[in-house]
Amino acid sequence: MALNYRSFGFQVLAGMAVGLILGLVARQIGAGPDGSLNWLATTLKTVGSIFVSLLKAIVPPLIFAAIVASIANLRALDNAARLAGQTLLWFAITALIAVTIGLAIGLVVEPGAGLRGTQLAMKQAESVGGWLDFLKGLIPGNSLALSGSSKVAEDGAITTSLTFNILQLLVISIAVGLATLKVGEKADPFLAFVRSLLAIVRTILNWIIRLTPVGSAALIGTAIATYGWSALAQLGSFTAAVYLGLALVLLVVYPALLILNGLKPGPFFATAWPAIQLGFVSRSSVGTLPVTEAVTERMGVDKGYAAFAIPLAATTKMDGCASIYPALAAIFVAGFYGIPLHFIDYVLIIFVSVIGSAATAGLTGAIVMLTLTLSTLGLPLEGAGLLLAIDPIIDMGRTAVNVAGQVLVATIVAKREGILDESAYQREAEAVQAIA
Repeated sequence: MALNYRSFGFQVLAGMAVGLILGLVARQIGAGPDGSLNWLATTLKTVGSIFVSLLKAIVPPLIFAAIVASIANLRALDNAARLAGQTLLWFAITALIAVTIGLAIGLVVEPGAGLRGTQLAMKQAESVGGWLDFLKGLIPGNSLALSGSSKVAEDGAITTSLTFNILQLLVISIAVGLATLKVGEKADPFLAFVRSLLAIVRTILNWIIRLTPVGSAALIGTAIATYGWSALAQLGSFTAAVYLGLALVLLVVYPALLILNGLKPGPFFATAWPAIQLGFVSRSSVGTLPVTEAVTERMGVDKGYAAFAIPLAATTKMDGCASIYPALAAIFVAGFYGIPLHFIDYVLIIFVSVIGSAATAGLTGAIVMLTLTLSTLGLPLEGAGLLLAIDPIIDMGRTAVNVAGQVLVATIVAKREGILDESAYQREAEAVQAIA
């Protein structure tokens, strides 16, 4: 089959290859006389930061409009309560399988034990999660879910910034969505506004997504220029263990679940690939949401159900960030500090992964989820800092698995509930393969 050089997938892969080369060149150039970044590394970092900032800027209105509209869509679904329950049940089932695989790999590989007593570069984790903090964080401090922070520079200057608390925004959005269901027809004008807002936001996000080849080149180039291969060399066993777990879930568990539910894996991956690929380079489940929902609908999943399941999954369904990674990271930190883990500790890891995954809230990175796990086990929170250097590299794989799992659950539930168009499932895959 001829390769379509104009396809978005090829453009993204080309961007990743260019970013890898530019990153190696930037690292070869070295730092400036005063230790600052060279011109190429600075350019890559700036372009990558702009791309990530654009994604972050669109996230708050996207989450609000998508969640409210998705809950409102339940009115048009038969047996909506059962569909919602089945969706949450399969979220938990796949999370349980993923965290079990993470624990099994961690117990066999013991990624932190070999580094005990070594000196690794340690950063300070900016976000720390404990169960009390998590529960407090659920309660919005204001109707816009805004939170402020201040930083003091070396020259004494104070910089104050406002950010959206995504977890609180999720709670607000769910509450507003449920209220629209309660109000009924009186909420129709508001729902019309929300749906219009969602259409506008998705259009803007599509424009941003078209910049993904450039953004992926800059982000990968920055990671290579900043960390090189030295960080991976020191933490190679941990990185390999994480990607092994991700590969097992993506390439073994997910196909097995599809087969058990009477679906062929080939069509699933052929259709879902654009969303999985975008999740890999963007490192944002929420930023990938429109593409994820689009491929889910093309898969043959009922449009109304997809409009409910995917926005919810993009903010709470995280097999990579909230299951595999925290399990392996906890074992790594325990091994590094020489702290033994017992059976109850592994039970707690499973509990945190299955119940606490909403702490990730669909954002880039999983530090809050990691520190939530560490604090639950009583492990040193400084351990999170050990892993920050390689987090961008690992987060690519984590997010790709997150996105794949989000499409998977929606597809399986649709199949089990009789709202999957199986002819479309096979037909769309054949169309994707024909133009690949």
